[in-house]
Amino acid sequence: MKKFFFVILWGLSMSLLSAVENQSFLKVEKPQLMVIGIACRTSNDPGAGPQDIPKLWQRFESEGVWTQIPNKTSGEVIALYCDYERDHTGDYTCVIGCAVSSLENIPEAMVGKTVPASTFAVFPVRGEFPKSLIDTWGKIWSSDLPRTYSGDYELYDAKEVQVFIAIQADNGAG
Repeated sequence: MKKFFFVILWGLSMSLLSAVENQSFLKVEKPQLMVIGIACRTSNDPGAGPQDIPKLWQRFESEGVWTQIPNKTSGEVIALYCDYERDHTGDYTCVIGCAVSSLENIPEAMVGKTVPASTFAVFPVRGEFPKSLIDTWGKIWSSDLPRTYSGDYELYDAKEVQVFIAIQADNGAG
């Protein structure tokens, strides 16, 4: 029985773990995700995203946005990157909010977005925050992951932060 479990665990670890410039990730299938939150349109240009996204986080916290989101499915907070103009070098929308069960009741000044079911490369963020998150994104941007740009997100729960990058299902990773 032990040998059987070892073979299964070894097989799973070999098929799920890959490296992006020494950054391990797990490849997972995720169902459609609906998010309600506050948004801004930005880019990764030094004068844009690095300025706009911290301001959006500050607004999320100072206005108690989390408490105003209806139909939350968990206590996790999501930073969603979607509506890409082309890829990570163009404009995109950043939404900070929560996963919800419905987009029927979107509060004023908030948006609702749907991320389609997809295959994701999941990167755990470890180390001093926010440097570890910035470093993780840098490795993702410089990687050759077959990204779909259909919606990427950071998932914040009480224990950890993970970055989910939508990739082509038949990417051969793993």
